[in-house]
Amino acid sequence: MKALSLIFITSIFSNSISKDISIITCPINNFHKVDLTNDEVISGLKEALNIGIKNAIDLSSVRDGFLKNEMIRLPFPPDAIKVKEKALKFGLSKQVVTFEETMNRAAEEATKKALTIFTDAIKNMSISDGFSILRGGESTATKFLKRQTSKQLVLVFTPVVKEATTKVQLTAYWNPIITRYNSAMTLSGGQKLDPDLDAYITQKAIDGLFYLVEIEENKIRKDPIARVSDILVKVFGSLF
Repeated sequence: MKALSLIFITSIFSNSISKDISIITCPINNFHKVDLTNDEVISGLKEALNIGIKNAIDLSSVRDGFLKNEMIRLPFPPDAIKVKEKALKFGLSKQVVTFEETMNRAAEEATKKALTIFTDAIKNMSISDGFSILRGGESTATKFLKRQTSKQLVLVFTPVVKEATTKVQLTAYWNPIITRYNSAMTLSGGQKLDPDLDAYITQKAIDGLFYLVEIEENKIRKDPIARVSDILVKVFGSLF
């Protein structure tokens, strides 16, 4: 009789615990089942990109923001690599180093004025299916932004870069190198070069910013702490 009573009590106790656990776990299981509209998703994506570009500019527009970051640092222009090789043979290694440093200073300087250019591009970006971008995986929003806005960004950002290259006196460091090279080509019958430095710096600076925005987007996708607004919590929280 005692054994039967014990079994009965144990059964009641187990059922009670099971119900309590069910009450606790149900909300957790349903926590991410949030109703989202396409407009909300688009708003969340643009919010993530705006935060991404702001943080990217904060990181890159300071001194050494480009120069000391190997992932976005501007190297000697690839289409003028022969110029670098000749300059080193001529004993102009110091001038080469200074030129490369000054190019990166120009990128850092230009990036200080990039925020409005990028945020305007994000604002005017047309998204028809926000869910496909949201669920597309890492960097999808940044890649979409890059495809949609790169040409326009180059047009708008180029004058800013030209202003920056003038400010840091880039041509003062470039002219001795390219003049020496072209003089040698005149004597040897080789091809003279005159690369468009402003175009090169513009494209590399934009590429560097997009690289940093990708990192920021992926933080928001993976880390709840990076979701610093209600719309980010709602939109990116729905992924899990």
